[in-house]
Amino acid sequence: MWTPGRAEHYGARVRAVSRSGSSALFDPADPGFLADPYPTFARLREAGEVHWHEGLGLAVAVSHTACSALLRHRSLGRVWTDARPLEAFVDFNLLHRNSLLENEPPTHTRLRRLVAKAFGRGHVERLRPWVRDLADRLVAELAERIADEGSADLLDRVAGPLPVWVIAELLGVPESDRDLLQPWSNAIVKMYEYGLDDHLRRDAERASGEFVAYLRDLAELRRRRPGDDLVSDLVAVTDEDGGRLSEDELVATAVLLLMAGHEASVNVVGNGMVALLTHRSEWERLRADPELLPVAVEELIRYDSPLQLFERTALEEVEIGGHVVRPGEKIAALLGAAARDPLVFAEPDRLDVGRSTNPHLGFGAGIHYCLGAPLARIEVVSVLESLLRRLPALRLAGTAERRPEFVIRGFRTLRVTAD
Repeated sequence: MWTPGRAEHYGARVRAVSRSGSSALFDPADPGFLADPYPTFARLREAGEVHWHEGLGLAVAVSHTACSALLRHRSLGRVWTDARPLEAFVDFNLLHRNSLLENEPPTHTRLRRLVAKAFGRGHVERLRPWVRDLADRLVAELAERIADEGSADLLDRVAGPLPVWVIAELLGVPESDRDLLQPWSNAIVKMYEYGLDDHLRRDAERASGEFVAYLRDLAELRRRRPGDDLVSDLVAVTDEDGGRLSEDELVATAVLLLMAGHEASVNVVGNGMVALLTHRSEWERLRADPELLPVAVEELIRYDSPLQLFERTALEEVEIGGHVVRPGEKIAALLGAAARDPLVFAEPDRLDVGRSTNPHLGFGAGIHYCLGAPLARIEVVSVLESLLRRLPALRLAGTAERRPEFVIRGFRTLRVTAD
């Protein structure tokens, strides 16, 4: 799962200060920073492995070593803090209190065991040919739109709808309802950004409430009429002691899968295609050798990470990269910074679709490693394969419009054309 932590606010201009006393500007609202945060991350790595971020109110790890240690350390956990006021965020808090991502052992162990058991009933392999067919159909429609109009939005036509339809198929959501899912996901994940406006917070709660109600109805339907879908298996799955997911846990699991699956895949495809089409030699390299596609997907995740920040809270005193995190304090991994660490990645600022050693942290690490990573990889490979085959002359049609958000990194529009 690629969902970050959450915070309530940040300053208009913030400063990250290492324990050594050196400092570097770090303004997550600055369009220049959002366009290319990686030079800033490089300066931070040179100054130290961990920095105190005054505006975010937490320490941020910037080296691969520190980020990896942070994600794996069992004394740094996911400790959910309810959005407030409580009465205004009943359903948003319900989804997160009962989420696999927002719990630590023993609750996490029980939830992951049950969800993994349901997932292990062949759903990923069942969906593999379906995902390939869907990707090819969407890319064919994109090609038709380009032929008719000269250009089209790759996010709107392919990268956006594909992961939503895949998760909907996984969960067994009827086709007539699938258009409901993406707006709900888009509204809820806005809460993971810093400095969110009140109306967007209200939108997140409204979407949470509608999603909770929908999933309760779907779960009840699957109890009465099971199908060949994950919700049916989540309803039925039991552990060795006969324990089951509660209704709230089942609903939270389904919503987590949608939000994680949608945001991850759409932004890997979007960020990745911008990278490939602005580094044309790598696109041509994939055209010449499609066998590189699985390796290329890992490089696209590394090169421009769709998730830039992931929080942990200290359960007891921990030292990461020379920085002491006391019980109750937060520390975050800056995954984009870790992914460009020259001590781990040769020529880290170069896109290399054949990079064979690629220990990126894009799917997390430790007990919270993304359960849906195999399905996300299938989605991205399927889209790239279809684009390379159907639209080998694909190129950008103007400048892609980036979303004005830091934590979840992606584009708002991505118009493409072909000769």
